[in-house]
Amino acid sequence: MLTTTQNIYILGIESSCDDTSAAVICNGKVLSNIVANQEVHAQYGGVVPELASRAHQQNIVPVVQQAIQRAGITKEDLSAISFTKGPGLMGSLLVGTSFAKSLALGLNIPLIDVNHMQAHVLAHFIKEENSKIPPFPFICLTISGGHTQIVKLNSHFDIEILGETIDDAVGEAFDKSAKILGLAYPGGPLIDTYAQKGNPKAFSFTKPKVGDLEFSFSGLKTGILYFVQRNVKENPNFIEERLYDICASIQHTIVEILMDKIKNAVKKTGIKHIAISGGVSANSEIRRRLQLTEKHNGWTTYIPKFQYTTDNAAMIAITGYLKYLKKNFSEISTKAEARLKVTE
Repeated sequence: MLTTTQNIYILGIESSCDDTSAAVICNGKVLSNIVANQEVHAQYGGVVPELASRAHQQNIVPVVQQAIQRAGITKEDLSAISFTKGPGLMGSLLVGTSFAKSLALGLNIPLIDVNHMQAHVLAHFIKEENSKIPPFPFICLTISGGHTQIVKLNSHFDIEILGETIDDAVGEAFDKSAKILGLAYPGGPLIDTYAQKGNPKAFSFTKPKVGDLEFSFSGLKTGILYFVQRNVKENPNFIEERLYDICASIQHTIVEILMDKIKNAVKKTGIKHIAISGGVSANSEIRRRLQLTEKHNGWTTYIPKFQYTTDNAAMIAITGYLKYLKKNFSEISTKAEARLKVTE
């Protein structure tokens, strides 16, 4: 294994969905993490793949350039280029993959492909002051707009899926619920904001009956739709008058589902080191509930900083760094894959 006495600079490139991001990590520490958002999708109520890939083409050069400049290095200092191989939108992934390959070839340095879902989990290994790094084995709840799963990590790249959603992801449940309420896209953060002003027990929604470690959110979304339609029929101002309580009740139900599954995973494995990752891990209620459970159940919880929850290149760079230490490099022929399991 390489020693960390020499500086290892890894450039990470993330382009799986609608955020173009580039980051530079030196020996596991973040020197820069630049994210360019695509506001064009808001008017459509969701990400439009073709528009996303075009925006990546416009953003990737200035974003990478800014990441290298902010890190205080030159491109010639880079040790390797890491990039998101998948999963994600194929058009978006191809932009990042093509750019990473070209840059690695031009600089004659190693290319490292990264699994986006692994990167969300491995963001916990970014070295920062006062950061807690989970010991192996640990359990991680990965929650985002496209994924919901509980995984067990025996080592950085030895990952087991304990349970996952059988239909929709939790982030989609938040966003679709927000859309039903007429809130702007992305609606998940708005539900979180409004929920803090409401009564979480004002309304009750039925939890799905699935396996101990499986998730399902399609039925919950349908239940919320019928609930809103029924009440709006009786009172056209229902949403406006009870928005905070509705949001609080929806969020409470979703977080209860997540917490139940984590508790089941702890019972089955006996592991009490619990991490969360992915965009929905920014949700204030899931963070609060985890911290409460840490005190009451004797768990040790690992909650990422907000900037490492949503799609970002720092998580791609740290995964690239961990692969670099193992000399786990990619062939230039490696291809983007829209569908990729966390174990692949």
